Amino acid sequence: MAAASQTVVLDNGGSTIKAGIVRTDLGVDDEVRLIPNAVVRSKGDKATFVGHEIGRCKDYTTLHYRLPFEKGYLVDWDAQKAIWDGLFSSEVLSVNASESSLLITEPYFNLPNIQDIYDQFVFEEYEFLSYHRCTPAAMIPYGQLFAVEGLQLPECSLIVDSGFSFTHVVPIINNQIQWHAVKRLDVGGKLLTNQLKEVISYRQWNMMDETYIVNHVKESCCYVSTNFFADLETCRLKAKKSEIAQEYILPNYVTNTGGAVREPGHELAPTDQVLVMENERFTIPELLFRPDDIGLEQSGLSSMIAASISLLPEDLQGMFWANIGLIGGNTIFPGFHERLMSELRSLAPVEYDIQIYRSKDAITEAYRSSLEFVRSADFATHFVTRAEYLESGSHAIRRKFGHWQSGNSNKSGERVMKSSSSADVVPQLSKKPSRSRIRTAPSTSSRRR
Repeated sequence: MAAASQTVVLDNGGSTIKAGIVRTDLGVDDEVRLIPNAVVRSKGDKATFVGHEIGRCKDYTTLHYRLPFEKGYLVDWDAQKAIWDGLFSSEVLSVNASESSLLITEPYFNLPNIQDIYDQFVFEEYEFLSYHRCTPAAMIPYGQLFAVEGLQLPECSLIVDSGFSFTHVVPIINNQIQWHAVKRLDVGGKLLTNQLKEVISYRQWNMMDETYIVNHVKESCCYVSTNFFADLETCRLKAKKSEIAQEYILPNYVTNTGGAVREPGHELAPTDQVLVMENERFTIPELLFRPDDIGLEQSGLSSMIAASISLLPEDLQGMFWANIGLIGGNTIFPGFHERLMSELRSLAPVEYDIQIYRSKDAITEAYRSSLEFVRSADFATHFVTRAEYLESGSHAIRRKFGHWQSGNSNKSGERVMKSSSSADVVPQLSKKPSRSRIRTAPSTSSRRR
């Protein structure tokens, strides 16, 4: 089989596709493309926009969304194929699939029958030469999220991936996801936007059909409170006049083409409609830490992280507390890092240090890590070729990629425990100096475990 001339990288999220190309001779092709993963019908424009075409929409009021992903899983393959067709076309990536390899991300705990359809589309519909399918968190160890100058990347890490559909807590040992300890919180960006729509529609304007606008309001105004009850009391005592209250000028697509937060001193036009954001600014993101506020019988994110670490080998747990990475759009809320650190400190054993690593761009972190994986020498041993698929079908892919139901993660954890007892490959964390001391104190080894 001829070698692929390029590798297409797709971080296929429920809300946005992060896409790009790595060419074998030229390196990375341009910057990452962010493509809405939706087919949208605009009543104002009286037109339908597919994926990359949504930027041509002029009237974002009352958009009707058709999403390929439902409850975290890819179920509408007709819509997804239309979006991928546009993405691979000359308008965006200009991909010749028969001469290309593909790396694509899939949901956590993806169902086997859905995985089979992934394989069929890649090899039978598009006829890629080879491909690799994995979860977003599986790529993070190859990236720079945990990079510290003078130290090697950690062998144990815990990824918090808070995306469109769900929030997952994913522990990783030696690049292997420990599936028995993965936790899922049923709160994601979609739920937060829908909850904000209901609150705004009940209190002020009817925004139930304005998904696009409300999502922009959420991204522009919301934050995670580090002192929830104090902020709530402030809003109660000084309704609409507190320092927390913000005014959001709704778009009218005549004098302004998009909504925006009202700046101090900005004079409103007679036609401007204003949405006042008070405690909605912090009560909506609070669902990530208190999902029981809307009746979800689940623990908050901090408790879920602690529960996940408790399921891992005891002598490795300190390393997970010291290597927590944040990816996904919800982690960029202002105050998210500070609130999570505060709550985790009260849950972690006192002898362990806690380090939380934030990405420069949490939305594209998995994509950029995937680029590093494609450039690595390991990539050639991880993909499945079209010839292998035609010979053995999806069984060849399961043998190569493994599956979360196979129990491989437990075995990998056992291998790490055995190696730690026999060759001291993984030290006891309670005897390890703190992270700050590691960075400043002289050491005979630069290896970080």
